[in-house]
Amino acid sequence: MTVRFNLFDSPTAAKVAKRFYNTSLALQESTLPDTTRHLVELRASQINGCGFCVDIHTKEATAAGETPLRLNLVAAWRHTTVFTAPERAALALTEEATRLADSSQSVSDTTWSEARKHYDDDQLGALVCTIALINAANRMSVTLHNQGGSYEPDTFTALRD
Repeated sequence: MTVRFNLFDSPTAAKVAKRFYNTSLALQESTLPDTTRHLVELRASQINGCGFCVDIHTKEATAAGETPLRLNLVAAWRHTTVFTAPERAALALTEEATRLADSSQSVSDTTWSEARKHYDDDQLGALVCTIALINAANRMSVTLHNQGGSYEPDTFTALRD
């Protein structure tokens, strides 16, 4: 599979990509635990089949100290003992918010209530924004056939304002 297009070749898309990255910095500065953010980004990327984003978020999580065991079990988190109750609530919210068309209720009241139990308003807002942002990034990368495998942590820091 060949990459179809480099967003940075388009002046408009390059501006959007830079703003996209800088938006993610606000989420990194939020009170949502970094571990949770990394798990959410990885899980949404797995669901969406985005090899580029799975590569990025696995390596960024590893660089931040996440364990290989937990990263390897994210796809099967419901059948593991390695995730906390708040992480499980965030992963459930991620799955339902990523698979909106798969249910008539989209995100269920049960899933929302569980996330609400574990996260304050700032954290919950950051969680919802993280899920939305990673889904948008996945859609761009999958559309363009961006390939995973060669990402190096902190590659995007040059985009910082």
